Amino acid sequence: MIIAWIILIVGFVLLVRGADVFVDGAVGIARRFHIPTIVIGTTLVAIGTSAPEAAISITAAIRGSDGVSIGNVIGSNITNIFLILGVTALIGAPTIRKNTKFFELPFVGIITIVMCFVGMMFGEISRGSAAILLGLFVAFLGYMTAIAYKANETPKKLKIMPLSETIVVVITGIAALIIGANMITESATDIARYFGVSERVIGLTLIAFGTSLPELVVCVVAGLKHEFDMAIGNIVGSNIFNILFVLGISAVIQPLPFDAAFLTDGAIALLAVTMLMICVAKKSKLSRIGGLLFIASYVAYVLYLF
Repeated sequence: MIIAWIILIVGFVLLVRGADVFVDGAVGIARRFHIPTIVIGTTLVAIGTSAPEAAISITAAIRGSDGVSIGNVIGSNITNIFLILGVTALIGAPTIRKNTKFFELPFVGIITIVMCFVGMMFGEISRGSAAILLGLFVAFLGYMTAIAYKANETPKKLKIMPLSETIVVVITGIAALIIGANMITESATDIARYFGVSERVIGLTLIAFGTSLPELVVCVVAGLKHEFDMAIGNIVGSNIFNILFVLGISAVIQPLPFDAAFLTDGAIALLAVTMLMICVAKKSKLSRIGGLLFIASYVAYVLYLF
């Protein structure tokens, strides 16, 4: 069992470091094309910081660990809003942009409902359902591309890596993600069996928290630098990416049985989005009080699971 915990920790280190390296490369490429900060946050950085979720869920789907695959996605989305955005709010009360407030946040709520409805009706996330999720993901990328063209934001002048170095960085990051994901999936499954805990709970808590570490780091650093567009865009984009792409690709590889208990977890994820929309409805800003409420909600949810 000690070996399993060591493998888990090493896997998380590889996963987080791999995501960090991948983000550096992705942002470097984006800067070359003068893409605005909010678009980078909602697409490239969100995809990069969600790479651990993708690696874990896809690996779990291949191994047949369905509880880990779906639990990781739902748990990460809950963690992103309640815990990570809560911590970010304590740092500096981030402001929500108009398009995020009126389109992207409701969109997260809608696709969460779609995920739960499909799971409830068919008892699984089938390949057909996965095609719908991936189609919505492509549509979302098209929307963000349109936002990029309309934005008049001037990107900051930052040092850009040579293209050849950027490619090497991206490949290295992906390799670390794959290796780390395999280590985590195998060790977490062993730990769950040893303690008699379901793969669902392990996916919703331990693995979800671990794979959300990149989002936490990005948001805290962005908050300290008052780059709140990057922080908010990262969280919203990550949640959309988790459901549409991560769950979609995982279900294409292997249809995922949807445990009835996931309906409760999906309801909590929807509650998190709803609370966020309510908190920013009037002033388009998540206050520190709201941040404390979110963190308390996360703690209550984890206690409920155990």
